[in-house]
Amino acid sequence: MSRSVLVTGGNRGIGLAIATAFKEAGDQVAVTYNSSPPPDGFLAVKCDITDAEQVEALFETIQAEHGPVEVLVANAGITRDTLLLRMSDDDWDSVIATNLTGSFRVAKRAAKGMLRLRRGRIVFISSVVGLLGSPGQVNYAASKSGLIGMARSMARELGSRGITTNVVAPGFVETDMTAVLPEETQKQYLGQIPLGRFGLTEEIANAVRWISSDEAGYITGAVIPVDGGIGMGH
Repeated sequence: MSRSVLVTGGNRGIGLAIATAFKEAGDQVAVTYNSSPPPDGFLAVKCDITDAEQVEALFETIQAEHGPVEVLVANAGITRDTLLLRMSDDDWDSVIATNLTGSFRVAKRAAKGMLRLRRGRIVFISSVVGLLGSPGQVNYAASKSGLIGMARSMARELGSRGITTNVVAPGFVETDMTAVLPEETQKQYLGQIPLGRFGLTEEIANAVRWISSDEAGYITGAVIPVDGGIGMGH
């Protein structure tokens, strides 16, 4: 059956790959964006997830077009990388506000409808950085680690209503961001990955689609690494 799916930050990179995977599976997919909209074929809604009023308007738009959200993928995120002693309060606050608080906000709103339906799938997109840490990314690592505690708490709250809450933690993935890294830096990262390559956005999307499927209906509160083995044991 076609489901109503929302992917935040679904206009490019990993988010677009996730949105495309659901669309190809026959679902009705809405995506949020801030600046550049996604390709045609999605319900594209401009939304700043740090703004509660915009989030409410987002869900009302999806309700009118696709019905209540049955699958939420909280993917939207930003980085403000710098070393700890150079990190400003704004660098910290903006990353936490988008990556952690924004994800909380959309999950809370989605759960409202899922509780009425007595079913639903919530997936937070974290990062191997949230498990291992990374110099220059204190704010980003904290936000991505926080998603795990939030997801597991929600899994315990919402599970009795048929709602699963899980986390997918990508490693280094072939995106525009990794493409511009110096060759020496890329080699350094690759040397730490047991599989010896960067991941593909489609590989992240496949894991997200599966954990949102009926086949994964007895999995909740899980952290699924899709990282080529770099974070194993965490």
